[in-house]
Amino acid sequence: MVGMRRSLVAVVVAAVIAPLALSACGDDKKPAAFAAGQPSASTSAGPSASAPQPESAAVPIELTVTPVSGKKDVPVSAEIGFKVAGAKVTSVTLKDSKGKPVAGELRDDGSSWVPSKTLKTKESYAASVVATSDSGLTKTVGTTFTTMGAPAHRTGTGLYLFDDHTYGVAMPVVVEFSPGIKKADRAAVQKRMFVKTDPPQPGVWSWTPSGTQAYYRAKDYWQSGTTLTVRIAVGGVPTGAGRYGDRDRAATAKIGRKFEMVVDNKTKKMTVEQDGKVVKTMPVSLGRPSKPSASGTMVVMDKLAETVFDTTDTDGADGYRTEIQYAQRLTWSGQYIHSAPWSVGAQGHRNVSHGCVNVAPGNARWLFDKTLIGDPVKVNGTGSKLGYGDGWTPWNVSWPEFVKGSALPVPAALK
Repeated sequence: MVGMRRSLVAVVVAAVIAPLALSACGDDKKPAAFAAGQPSASTSAGPSASAPQPESAAVPIELTVTPVSGKKDVPVSAEIGFKVAGAKVTSVTLKDSKGKPVAGELRDDGSSWVPSKTLKTKESYAASVVATSDSGLTKTVGTTFTTMGAPAHRTGTGLYLFDDHTYGVAMPVVVEFSPGIKKADRAAVQKRMFVKTDPPQPGVWSWTPSGTQAYYRAKDYWQSGTTLTVRIAVGGVPTGAGRYGDRDRAATAKIGRKFEMVVDNKTKKMTVEQDGKVVKTMPVSLGRPSKPSASGTMVVMDKLAETVFDTTDTDGADGYRTEIQYAQRLTWSGQYIHSAPWSVGAQGHRNVSHGCVNVAPGNARWLFDKTLIGDPVKVNGTGSKLGYGDGWTPWNVSWPEFVKGSALPVPAALK
């Protein structure tokens, strides 16, 4: 099959992935586990706490709260921060100018309280924090602040996850930023990206070098039946160069059965396993020597029963326009698994495509009906390596290498 290279950047609105633009082949019930910085429901403090009160000097508890009282132009991503000694924070209340409570939760490390939604612009808020000692003594500190207006410049964001959808075991949580986040600003952004897994499978965030994408995964593939609950709470977060995150995004999704495809260039065959058992093998044809397929661990990113590969806009007179069936996208640069009736005679024997994994129409339909977005695909032995970030590639590096991409310190237990 013939192909093309196209740079693709997609921004997903309301946690729904936009349709992926096309390019052709090969060119070019336990407690929940949280990501670092995730608020924990088990330590949440709700809006039932008392209204702001003066400090009581008679209580030997040290408690300071941020934002400092009277502060203006506070980002709408503001958290209620505190430092406490001699006690633990037991209640946090936040109310807007009309006295309406704002829901939220404490972070696991007890450093702050995170509102459940982005705050309103140009709004006044009053917060009250109560700390209680082991002996039962309490201290309350109140603060008031006003949020900033709508920013002039925003960073576009996307979350590649649908609510109530089921994905393959290799589905990473993928967040996209446009423009990309520079290294100096990634830690603050990452601290606002929350993932909960049930059953617990602790994971790590890792950034692509350009800062345009961040992936979240565990050390191994997700367990079948896992629930992923994701909140990318970057609305109003300073992202550098005077920009702020455009909005919060969230999704809750399921992980399905384990379904893996392994393509071997030496044998020109694909082996398909479901839940650890081989269920089918099929002949393939990969990229010809001048346009080799990339080797590495990829993830099914998109599925199109019918589409058109069109390279005329990039290749001019040498381009082509071809109708394709049962296309499953593996890379941004245009590597797919798809039906290729024209190469059936070569499948299992020699490579004739422009980088895609060609399979017979019947096999392409069988695969299309079986796969989920997020299923892993391993291509071996082509001599061309998969580029990191060319598709959803967090499984194409070792775990120690992956965690190096985190902008926040990674707990020793996860290294």
